[in-house]
Amino acid sequence: MTTAPMTVLVVGATGSIGRLVAAESIARGYTTRALVRDAAKAGRQLPGEAQIAVADVTRPETLSKAVAGVDAIVLTLGSDGTAHSSPESVDYAGVRNILAALDGQRPRIALMTSIGLTSRNPIYGHLLDWKRRSERLVRASGLPYTIVRPGWFDMNGPGQHRLVFLQGDQRRSASPADGVISRAQIAQVLVAALTAPEAERRTFELVAEQGPAPSDMGPLFAALDKDAPGALDAARDEANMPLEKEPQRVRDDLEAIRALTGA
Repeated sequence: MTTAPMTVLVVGATGSIGRLVAAESIARGYTTRALVRDAAKAGRQLPGEAQIAVADVTRPETLSKAVAGVDAIVLTLGSDGTAHSSPESVDYAGVRNILAALDGQRPRIALMTSIGLTSRNPIYGHLLDWKRRSERLVRASGLPYTIVRPGWFDMNGPGQHRLVFLQGDQRRSASPADGVISRAQIAQVLVAALTAPEAERRTFELVAEQGPAPSDMGPLFAALDKDAPGALDAARDEANMPLEKEPQRVRDDLEAIRALTGA
């Protein structure tokens, strides 16, 4: 008797990280479905083995077919600051809409956000606050998850490949001084988290320092504190975003996600 390979949905699959996630997922033998808005663009940018699901995270009515039957979802959403692609509509509501479309399914979730997102820095239309709210939605869902907060992309120096997992989000300079990481390593960590038991319910900042890449990420995941059951924020995070001061629509979304997933 053979077992079908895991089906992984990559959301944001034509982005600079999403493309690498799709390739990493395929390399590991997973059936890989790419959620994209533009099939022609996806055909040019993604490996031929990727299954293309045309949908738009800002249009909930398009998502049910894309998420149907998946075992895991990697979310690598990134807004571009336009009217159609704001931090609220993409980085936050895109995650909300994917979770709401699951309709009782319980896939493993890997969400990419950003280092420094607890700083309350208002840059880029409060992008970091909206990414933090997307993390809260994932935790509120009760689904098995891992949340990865990468440092600055592809600014590694020679030999800077050793992965370092941090917690508490204390690096808040909003500059590469917070830490650097290659896009390829971000993709590897996100996909590895989907099957590592030690990665479940962990949230961490991801950077690379001098030294070789690890051959096994399991011990790195295992050394992290788990997020507390039922908590909205990550282990060791500063409690500086009180829920009672959040917009009513955000509080309503949290309750709706809990109700939909039975959390």
